[in-house]
Amino acid sequence: MALRNIAVLGTASDVGKSVVATALCRIFSNAGIDVAPFKAQNMSNNSGVTPEGGEMGRAQIVQAHAARVAPHADMNPVLLKPNTDTGAQVVLQGKVCADRSAREYFGDTASWAAAAFDSLDRLMARHEMIVIEGAGSCAEMNLYDRDFVNFRTARRAGAAVILVADIDRGGVFAQVAGTLAIIPPEDRALVKGVVVNRFRGDRSLFDDGVKMLEEMTGVPVLGVIPYFRGFLIDAEDAVPLSALVDPKHGPAPEKTGIAAIYFPHISNFTDLAPLEADPSVELHWLHHPKPLDSYRALVLPGSKNVRGDLEWLFAMGWREHIEAFRRAGGTILGICGGYQMLGDAVEDPYGVEGSPGSSRALGMLPVTTVLEREKALSNCRGRIAGTEIEVRGYEIHMGRSIEAGKSPTAFVDVTERNGAPDSGPDGSTSPDGRVMGTYFHGFFDRQEVRNWFLSRIDGRYRPPASADAGDEPFEKLASHFVENLDLEALFRIAGVAPVGR
Repeated sequence: MALRNIAVLGTASDVGKSVVATALCRIFSNAGIDVAPFKAQNMSNNSGVTPEGGEMGRAQIVQAHAARVAPHADMNPVLLKPNTDTGAQVVLQGKVCADRSAREYFGDTASWAAAAFDSLDRLMARHEMIVIEGAGSCAEMNLYDRDFVNFRTARRAGAAVILVADIDRGGVFAQVAGTLAIIPPEDRALVKGVVVNRFRGDRSLFDDGVKMLEEMTGVPVLGVIPYFRGFLIDAEDAVPLSALVDPKHGPAPEKTGIAAIYFPHISNFTDLAPLEADPSVELHWLHHPKPLDSYRALVLPGSKNVRGDLEWLFAMGWREHIEAFRRAGGTILGICGGYQMLGDAVEDPYGVEGSPGSSRALGMLPVTTVLEREKALSNCRGRIAGTEIEVRGYEIHMGRSIEAGKSPTAFVDVTERNGAPDSGPDGSTSPDGRVMGTYFHGFFDRQEVRNWFLSRIDGRYRPPASADAGDEPFEKLASHFVENLDLEALFRIAGVAPVGR
């Protein structure tokens, strides 16, 4: 049988396409297939760095790891990074190429589609199978002629389409039947199966629902996937709906409470996902100012518009709460844009984030950041200054932070960038060690680093017995899907010889 590419398209945004595509990447990889992920266009400020030094969406980086292949910018050739309410920086095949308003970008997508399809062609030449992830709803009819991420990509790849619907949000029959009813017949013919995602309760109670869906649409239901909490994939474009945002209550007394400011232009918020996953931690995302005395630490995450978010922070009244927390001895960590905000000023002589100018910052670290035209991109390693604790992460930033004074107070001692030995300071710390800043995204990914930080802010914290899980989450995810999918039907659609479960 000839292998066939698979396109995972959705009935709406946030129906779980990324997780389904990740699971399929691992399932097909476990079957001995050389598989790679692809998404023609992401709109996300949650990005990472490839081994070649290109920038791409984090979701496709995770999918590459699930597929056991190295991430490459061809897997996400067009990345839109919103930096205003109506505009975005365009990253094309790993490199920044332009700033565009939504009207300018979507007015004519032909050149972006051509570049994306060039990347897809290269991937298809290098790999046996491609698992394609669509974007949003695949049936936005007012955008259909400009949408190159869903059915146009599927047609280009000769892919079989699997339609994903989210039963947890309700209306699953309308989602599936409505989508299939309004798309053109030639695209409807590509849909070879439906996955009903995020089911809660007794699965057998939906047996009649499966039969109804198949009778209504003529498309087989490949599986009903129960809600799965054992795996977190990096979200694309918003803090997940499951996150605690502006809760009325404080953290539970037995938990290590951590607050993180939810900036309007927040980026790489998944830097904090490992903390959210720790059962001993309660992480709250705060948009509206409030006293911070019930928290052990405050994190300022990344931002795609640092000066704009600084202006928002001051206008909202956050400064007095942050300063009060600092006076009370609280620990404050800034990551990337958050680190820049902890300095004295952010200067933008070239108008990288808007009109040229300078913005005052929080003044808690002795650094001034100058925004530059060229983006710094690197995979990096280092050690937390004064320790032997290794940090691994990646840098994506437009600014260079210059420390005032003669005595360097680095937070991380860099040892490697992009696979080559390197040295020098990263970030900064206050003399009492209570205010820290770093450019390392992924700072909390390693259990050893989390243990260090959480033990530092809460003497009650006891590290878990197990080490970092490595590949285990991907295997758990794949097993969960295998148990709830018609694997023979899936493999038949993909042209894969049947294998045992």
